[in-house]
Amino acid sequence: ATKPRHPSREAHMEEATPLGPGGPSPRDSRAALTRRARHLTRRYRGTFSPETIASYLEECHDFLAARAAITAYLPILAERLATERLDALARTTGHVPKTAPDVLFVCTENSGRSQLATALLRHRAPKAVRVHSAGTLPSATIDPMALRLLTEVGLGPDNEFPKPLTHEVVRAADVVVSLGCGDACPVLPGRRYYDWNLPDLKGLDIESARSVRDTLAGRIEQLATEISNRTVA
Repeated sequence: ATKPRHPSREAHMEEATPLGPGGPSPRDSRAALTRRARHLTRRYRGTFSPETIASYLEECHDFLAARAAITAYLPILAERLATERLDALARTTGHVPKTAPDVLFVCTENSGRSQLATALLRHRAPKAVRVHSAGTLPSATIDPMALRLLTEVGLGPDNEFPKPLTHEVVRAADVVVSLGCGDACPVLPGRRYYDWNLPDLKGLDIESARSVRDTLAGRIEQLATEISNRTVA
């Protein structure tokens, strides 16, 4: 899991953005990143120092910049990833209250199965849980098959994009669901773990892919019910 370069005492989404090639020049991107850092500094005033925020944002930017397909709107994507990490850190350190259980879906590339699961659970329990997804080796873009499968049931990925498995989000999770990432996901005490080893969408025909989606939907329904029952209890 990725860790911050400068630990401290130790997030949402803005407008939707495409993940295609192109985008601003390095100078424009750096200026935009500076503006994003100022925005996050205002958001987390009294919780995290400007230095910590800048470190997180820079690290997220560098990670995403290394994937060539994610170049357009890179500062916005870096801010979203930094926000998710800082929000998770704020919850685990007690700086903000934990108002709902955190569920984390993990697969290898965070482009197919985990994206499906994230959208399905958010639709099923929009206020009862806080949903995250990540990949142990995240790809540059969401799998087109996953997008098609979501569209068929009237859903979309919202502002999601493939993200790395980070230390902060793992620590904040109450429930971790592995979707074929093997032993790469760290196991921490006090969390519930599920292993849903479903086929990767890559290479599947549409009917087989739909079967994966429908199986996921059934398991999501069961998981949402279990979470609801535990919350009420």
